[in-house]
Amino acid sequence: MVKNLKAALQGPTGGGILLGLAALLAIIIANSPFHHIYALLIETPVKLQIGALEIAKPLLLWVNDGFMALFFFLVGLELKRECLAGELKSWRNAMLPGFGALGGMAVPALVYLIFNYDNDLTRGGWAIPAATDIAFALGVLSLLGPRVPLSLKIFLTSLAIFDDIGAILIIAFFYTSKISMISLMVSLIAVVALWVLNRQGIVKKLPYLCIGIIMWVAVLKSGVHATIAGVVLAMFIPMTPHARYPEGNTLANLEHGLHDMVIFFVLPIFAFCNSGVALYNMGFSDLVHPVPVGITLGLFIGKQVGVFSFCWLAIKMGIAKMPSSSNFKQLYGVSVLTGIGFTMSLFIGGLAFESIGADKMFDERLGILLGSLFSGVAGYFILRKALNESPETPIA
Repeated sequence: MVKNLKAALQGPTGGGILLGLAALLAIIIANSPFHHIYALLIETPVKLQIGALEIAKPLLLWVNDGFMALFFFLVGLELKRECLAGELKSWRNAMLPGFGALGGMAVPALVYLIFNYDNDLTRGGWAIPAATDIAFALGVLSLLGPRVPLSLKIFLTSLAIFDDIGAILIIAFFYTSKISMISLMVSLIAVVALWVLNRQGIVKKLPYLCIGIIMWVAVLKSGVHATIAGVVLAMFIPMTPHARYPEGNTLANLEHGLHDMVIFFVLPIFAFCNSGVALYNMGFSDLVHPVPVGITLGLFIGKQVGVFSFCWLAIKMGIAKMPSSSNFKQLYGVSVLTGIGFTMSLFIGGLAFESIGADKMFDERLGILLGSLFSGVAGYFILRKALNESPETPIA
């Protein structure tokens, strides 16, 4: 059994498995006699001070603002690689997942707003069901084995990348507090320094990372969410060797070096710190509150409707083409899987409601867990049935 678990964790689905175990452990502890220890842990104050510069936050926010900056840095590296040398380099390949991601962000947000539009307190959570958790979604897809066409896996991965771009823009423009101009100027100077390093062909990692840390602190103090610094830093990491410094692909080296740490350490810690939903004191009114209902239906209904309808329209209009060796039923099954929103949805949920004490009135995490669970289970069974049919089978 131990060998089987080890093999599973080392496989392509290992990150998703560990993420799920971390979330499950948090839920168990949060509903056990030790729930107060869990609360004390994530609320533990952590302070870093160098001279007059002071950063003081509870442990939960260090995880969400600090550790998740590494996740966004890795996302940024993957985005740059895919756009310059991967599947998104070709506009033709990018059209279908691009359209799907657009529908997969717009329709879930609309579904959420149907339930929360008239409430100033909860309206800000509209972006929570607009994200896809690629680790979980690909994990469910892998359970179906080699029958899944490679083109569908590429489509799902590309769509999640577009989702990440959308989430980054949403965080930057809609979840930014009051701006400190001095800190913002420091961060802009750091961006210029990164640009100079890149233009000079510097491929050493240390200068980029040192400036990146300074930029992260400045962005954190500026009022813009600090994780944006990770994405900006990634955009300046060189991908191709320079004639003066032919040491290799700095972007690929960093991506390879960060991948396991982010997948097997950063994201499970994030899941553990953010998934501790206390179910023992929940009543029916908590289940039918507009926030968890809007998120659940946004993920489970809005995602599949938005992704599939926009993809169907793009294919029928000739703007994009169907993934090879697949059909509309299989595409629909993958569209249902995009409703697994876990990691990014939890992250955006924290940004949307962290400053208003909304957790005392409702718990958005309940909607994220339910919507993701429904999407994962339904998507698996729909795809299992669709994969037994011929690729030429038309949609019902």
